[in-house]
Parts: sequence; structure tokens; C-alpha cells
Amino acid sequence: MKKPVAALLYNKLSEKPKEDEMDVIRQMQHISRALNKLEYTSYRIPFSIDLEDAIKTLKKVNPAVVFNLVEMVEGTGKLLYFGPSILDYLHLPYTGVQLEAMFLTTSKILTKKQLKLLNINTSGFYMIDELDQLEPDRMYIVKPIWEDGSLGLDEHCIFSGDDKAYIEKIRNYHRNSFFIEDYIDGREFNLSILGGKEGPQVMPPAEILFVDYPEGKHRIVGYNAKWTEESFEYNHTPRTFRYSRNDDALLEQLKMMALQCWHGFDLKGYVRVDFRVDKEGTPYVLEINGNPCISPESGYVAATKRAGLKFHQVIERIIEDALDN
Repeated sequence: MKKPVAALLYNKLSEKPKEDEMDVIRQMQHISRALNKLEYTSYRIPFSIDLEDAIKTLKKVNPAVVFNLVEMVEGTGKLLYFGPSILDYLHLPYTGVQLEAMFLTTSKILTKKQLKLLNINTSGFYMIDELDQLEPDRMYIVKPIWEDGSLGLDEHCIFSGDDKAYIEKIRNYHRNSFFIEDYIDGREFNLSILGGKEGPQVMPPAEILFVDYPEGKHRIVGYNAKWTEESFEYNHTPRTFRYSRNDDALLEQLKMMALQCWHGFDLKGYVRVDFRVDKEGTPYVLEINGNPCISPESGYVAATKRAGLKFHQVIERIIEDALDN
């Protein structure tokens, strides 16, 4: 019997791809092995601004399901929703976050507005043309609105509300590309959620530790912490799943908030919700990451392993959610 085809739709690499861009290749290799165990034939299809080429290939292959691994288009997250748009247009079932939720969660501003509508606690935020609202005795962070993988994000993005020189510099940033967020000095958590026939399951919560950080160094999981292996940040931000009993109530609250995000944003497949918890123990949702990285060393895969799931079981459930109309 001929095996069903699972197409792996991925972003076409640039001429000189960085580490975060190359990661999609590792993901495809990992997923292809799992698909083979699940009796699927995998077929790789690059995706770019040349939509006609991708449409022709998808029509020709006519896959039973598309594993959507598109993380950027033409090097930007602003066009990320193009992938789900084309798949919806072709009436092809695809994994992960669907079109509307993908557009919402890719924009950090739209995410925050939706979180507020859902009464889910999130840190305060300001547009570039609202810099006059910043308070001199508070700390802030400037972030890209659309980019994932912490691209362009490091500790130098953190500034004080009384730093007039820094504020004047970012006043010239494009208002559709950057925004300002309250900097929450505290603990950092991420919670992974997996869909499937039985509904969403929250994986064991992970905390990112900031080990041996010198006094005055801001604690942030930026680009270096995620991708630059030789950096201090990469080697001093381990992940832990171990907690004391004093954290039980907080962890339950984080799980509840993660599920509120899943249902409130109508998410599917696999998602990671990032949190900061301030010194008083108040949690804030920072971001909702639809279709997070699932390479072998990723935080999402680490959480599923902690839950006792093998990788092919994770892929099977992601596909189940995709085929559940």
C-alpha cells in the first residue's frame, strides 16, 4: 500500500543564512525520521515570495497533510502568514497554528491587545510615538514587533525611562517595526502545549535560569542566549524542570494562563507561551509562540520528553490536530 505524503513546507534559505534560519533544516531532518515511523512519505517544499511556484508544487504533490515549518518569508516575520494563507486557499490540512491565530501571535502588539481583551495579565507596552508616556523611574525594553527567535534582542535593548539620549535614539525607529514594553525583572518561564485528539496538554513548566550573571547585567533570553553557542548568555542560561513545593501555586497559575491563551487565541498543534514573574510573584504573559522550534535540542522537545513522550508521538499528535476539522 502506498504511504500517504506529508509535505514539509519550509522557508527558502537566504544566501548567507544565520544560525536561527538554518535551524529549520535540523527540524526537517528530525521530523522526517518521525514521519517515517508513522508510515508517511515526507516531501520537502521550499516556500518564498514566489507563491506561484509553491502553489504548483503543492498541487502536484497533493499531500495528505502539510507540516508547516515556514518561520519567515524573505527574511522577515511580517509575511509569515503567507504560508497558512496559501494552504487555506488550496484547502490543504496543515499543522500548527492556523491563519488568523498565526497573524495575531506573530505580531507582538496584536498579541498584547488580544491578551488584554481576554483579561490575561501581560506587561505594559507603548508604541514608538508614545515615548512621552514613559516614567523616569521605570525600566523598559525595546523589541521588534514581528521578528521571532529574539532577532535583534539583547540586554542593550533595556533602558531607563530617564535615559533621554536612548529615548531620543529610538524615537527615530519605525513605529510599525518596534515597540516598547515594561521590563519585568524576575524569573522567566516557558510552557509548551501540545494538541491532539484528547485536547490540549500542558507540558511540564520550564524555567530559564540566569547562572552567575554579574551584578548589573540584565537577565534576558535574547539572541545570544538562544543561538550563539560561544557566548556567555548561551552557556549561563540553562533550563530546569525542578522546583520546590513553594512554587506549586505559581506553576498551577502559569498552566491555567497558558490554557487560557490556547483557547482564547484558538490555537492548534503545538505552542509555547513565554512568561515573566516579577519579584512579588505576579506572572505576565510576554509572548505566544505558534509553531515553536522542535529541533532535538529545543525547549519544546525537552518539555515533551519530560512528559514522557517520544518525538514521533509528538508529531503524531500534531498531525492529529491538523486533521481534526
